[in-house]
Amino acid sequence: MTGLGESPWFLAFAGLATGFVMGYAARRQHFCTMSALERHWYAGDSTGLRTWVLAAAVALLLTQALAFAGLIELQQSFYLTSDFGWTGAIIGGLAFGFGMALVGTCGFGALVRTGGGSLRSVVVLVMLGLSAMAAQRGLVAQLRVRLVDDLALDLSFAGDQSIGSILSAVSGADLRLAVAVLAALALLWWVFRDPAYRRQTGGIVTGTVIGAAIAVGWLATSFAYRHAFEPVQIEAGSFVVPVADAILQFVTYTGVLPDYGVGLVLGVVIGAAACALRRRDIRWEACDDARELGRHLAGGFLMGTGGVFALGCTIGQGVTAVSALAISAPIVMVSIWIGARLGLSYLIEGSAFAAFRSSLTHPAE
Repeated sequence: MTGLGESPWFLAFAGLATGFVMGYAARRQHFCTMSALERHWYAGDSTGLRTWVLAAAVALLLTQALAFAGLIELQQSFYLTSDFGWTGAIIGGLAFGFGMALVGTCGFGALVRTGGGSLRSVVVLVMLGLSAMAAQRGLVAQLRVRLVDDLALDLSFAGDQSIGSILSAVSGADLRLAVAVLAALALLWWVFRDPAYRRQTGGIVTGTVIGAAIAVGWLATSFAYRHAFEPVQIEAGSFVVPVADAILQFVTYTGVLPDYGVGLVLGVVIGAAACALRRRDIRWEACDDARELGRHLAGGFLMGTGGVFALGCTIGQGVTAVSALAISAPIVMVSIWIGARLGLSYLIEGSAFAAFRSSLTHPAE
């Protein structure tokens, strides 16, 4: 096993395999965070939203169990650095959510749709990847440094930015295990409090598979971290910067082999395509007109930029960061929720401000 971890291709193939499972499961059940939010707000159907929360709960349970067993290097993750970019969590989350509404899906959903033949999603992914590069190390990065990095909160007093560590440092008692258990139970309670959802076998299986895949990602990258000769980034699943890295790997030779994130991105597309082919669900789709194309380009830009500012997307922060109990996760997800609500109100009701009027008149359950 040690020799396997030393292989320069281990991470890429581990990501490819994990991504294949995620893509297949998501395509089979039409797992999509944006669609789940839209149906929750406009149709009163929380099935998709509960599947997404279930994925986060399963990832949290398995990840924390592996961490307490000493099998993963969770503290080495960039989600748990001592510097918390709170401005990026808010600004990036709002931008990502609004862009997600313009596109109709998130980065992960765009990859799944690409596997089913959506050329619109290809356009979104190219723009998302290019804007992520710009926000990570291009011109937009200069703005990010001033708005996010320079204003980051120093949480070194807690050791890292996990909720458990922060509460432990404040209270003087080790509350990490208690926080992990309570958080997981609260999420599971909300998911299964709906009797109708308990009969949704497909959704339950999908949420469990996607959540477990995130834990597998932590395990695979931690294994390589311990045995590889080169530095390894500890990660589990995000679909913003890895999309940019995949584009770079495709267009130029950087001297660096594909990592886990690149393999994960390709695996999701291949897995979704395999499911679509098996179910005869391949449909070539393109933008109907220039207006729709412009909306998808704008949405891709906002998601790529916002995803880098917020250090993640609906999967990266909404599932992966949740599994690490990062303080950024709830802040980013609330910001994405608000941004998506504003974007949907703009598209459907003609004004972003309609979201506030609707929320006051018909508050969400």
